Amino acid sequence: MASSKNQEREAREARDRLKAYNARQAVHTQQTKRRFRDNLIAGIGVLAIAALVAGVQYFYFSAGPGAPVPEPSSSASAGAGQNVGNVPDISVSEFRTWTGDITINGIPLGIELDGALAPQAVAAFVTDSQSGYYTGKTCHRLVSSPGTAELLQCGSENGDGQSDPSAYAYGPIENAPADGFFPAGYLAIARTGSAYGNGHQFFIVYGDSSLPGDQFGGYTVIGKVTSGLDQLVTQVVSGGFTATTADGSEGTPVIPTFIDSVTVQ
Repeated sequence: MASSKNQEREAREARDRLKAYNARQAVHTQQTKRRFRDNLIAGIGVLAIAALVAGVQYFYFSAGPGAPVPEPSSSASAGAGQNVGNVPDISVSEFRTWTGDITINGIPLGIELDGALAPQAVAAFVTDSQSGYYTGKTCHRLVSSPGTAELLQCGSENGDGQSDPSAYAYGPIENAPADGFFPAGYLAIARTGSAYGNGHQFFIVYGDSSLPGDQFGGYTVIGKVTSGLDQLVTQVVSGGFTATTADGSEGTPVIPTFIDSVTVQ
């Protein structure tokens, strides 16, 4: 009988030990899962914070106040991608509308310049006007190709229309018509074959023209002629030109044409 009671007690104790073991295992398993979950949440939080910091840094240095100031490429050649010579500061334009006159062969042409849309070119034109550069210069080129190009080009240093030996060159092209259409009265800057090939010379469009740009762009429009254009056509353009091109579309005006003065205010 005693032996039977001992066996029952041992069996009960064994069951209790097994129950206690299983309970400890359950607690251990639960703790392990909790630690895994907590570590996972912490890891996700760290990644989220890192991503946020990286995003803020990217914005700051690419589009925000920390963005680097663009500079001309060190490989840019003179006149191709950077200003050359003593180019007037863009601030001269005052980013405003200027009015004045270009007097050619005694004909006053009222003009209006847009310093907001073409500040660099207007700064250069205003500087040349105020320094007296244009006084006495010729209008050396008359183009007459109705429907394509009708313009009078002026301001060459030597009167031959070639690149001016002591001129500056600047860019970029500003305020160029996207469709290449230049209505009569437009006042624009002539250039060489470069976006940074603008200089002293300008042209007056006396008839609606289509002047598509090359790979560098079109031509900078600095403003317009507001009065006197009809007189210019009657007294200068109508005199014709001595053709200098094979197709006979342009040449030197038959009537000697000079700039008497340019005033702006």
